[in-house]
Amino acid sequence: MATKALAPEISTWPDENPQLIGCRCGSCGATAFPVQDHCPRCSSAQMSELLLPRRGTVIAWTTQGFPPGAPYAGPTGKDFVPFGVGLVELGFGEDAVIRVEGRLTENDPAKLKFGQQVELTMIPFTTDADGNEIVTFAFQPV
Repeated sequence: MATKALAPEISTWPDENPQLIGCRCGSCGATAFPVQDHCPRCSSAQMSELLLPRRGTVIAWTTQGFPPGAPYAGPTGKDFVPFGVGLVELGFGEDAVIRVEGRLTENDPAKLKFGQQVELTMIPFTTDADGNEIVTFAFQPV
C-alpha cells in the first residue's frame, strides 16, 4: 500500500514541510491558488509559480456536518466524520499573499476561532480502490 496525494499538483508533498503551490501574475501582481494559466484579475498569461507560506490566520470558518455533493470522493454514511472548513489568509500582516479555503484539522466549533493561527499539514482523506491511503491538505492550529 502506498500513500498518495488527492491532488499532487497543488503542493510540494511529500516534502517534510509541504507548501501549497500557487502563482503570481507578472503584470498586476495578483496571487492565485491553485496555479492558473491566466490571471483571474487582469487575464494576463504572465503567471509564475509561487510557493505559498505554510502559516496563516483563519478569517472565516464553518463545520461540514454531512458529506459534500459530487465530486466529493471521501467517506460517506457511517464512515463520514464532520470536519472544519476554513478560509485561511496565508502569510501575516503585509506579508499575507492569498486566502485559501481548506479543511481544518479541528471540527469542534468551541475550539475554532476567528484570527486563530494555523499551519499547513497533510491528513488522511480516504483509501482508493487499490488500498492506497489518499491524503489531502488541511490547516492545523499552531
